[in-house]
Amino acid sequence: MSWVLLRGLTREARHWGNFADQLASALPGSPLETTCVVTLDLPGNGVFHKEASPPSVAAMADFARTQLLARGLPPPYRIVAMSLGGMVAADWALRYSHEVDRLVLINTSMRPLGSVTERLRPGNWLPLAMAAARWGDAPYVERTIHRLTCNRASQHDADIAAWTHIRQDTPVSAANARRQLQAAAAFAMTAPPPCPTLVLSSAADHLVHPRCSARLAHAWQAAHHIHPWAGHDLPHDDADWVCRRIADWVDDS
Repeated sequence: MSWVLLRGLTREARHWGNFADQLASALPGSPLETTCVVTLDLPGNGVFHKEASPPSVAAMADFARTQLLARGLPPPYRIVAMSLGGMVAADWALRYSHEVDRLVLINTSMRPLGSVTERLRPGNWLPLAMAAARWGDAPYVERTIHRLTCNRASQHDADIAAWTHIRQDTPVSAANARRQLQAAAAFAMTAPPPCPTLVLSSAADHLVHPRCSARLAHAWQAAHHIHPWAGHDLPHDDADWVCRRIADWVDDS
């Protein structure tokens, strides 16, 4: 069975760093089982940065499904997804329930379980508008993203250098960034997917209010763990903690 990793707004597979390998090593399994962890890019990002991002989360989910089938990886899948990727994964698990065996959602949000000011906290509106105005200045934009999403600064300079290289190598257009933001803002789910779901959130998330994850976990009766100090990019700030929570959840089941 394949584990699938999905990133968020304007981010791509390389922004996971070595998280895929860490997760594969942490997951429980018998000696006869092979753990396959794959990363996917959403349209408009990464290897698909020249394509137009679709106007809806549902279309992004359909695109992701097509990617896996093209790679020869049939369902069922176990999906680990954060932020916008979490919305894509949740929609996927609801509409194609036979394809998703488990779901891990990290710092995601959706209507009606979060208000506009909770899903994007007002303190970020001006910095993000300034980043949009200087979208072609890769170092400036990546420093802004790092400041808003990461609370672990021990590798700040290395992070900015790596993320700037990614942005220059596969630049996400301003138009695609707007489409992704609009799709995320419009996304709503009124019913939970039927698969087991784990919600991971950060108490110190300065981008999206942690109440969004708390309400989602309560409404869906999902397992929920809260990290005490990490920012919105929880896998960046404490990948070991994320891997342990996922591995323990799978093992307990």
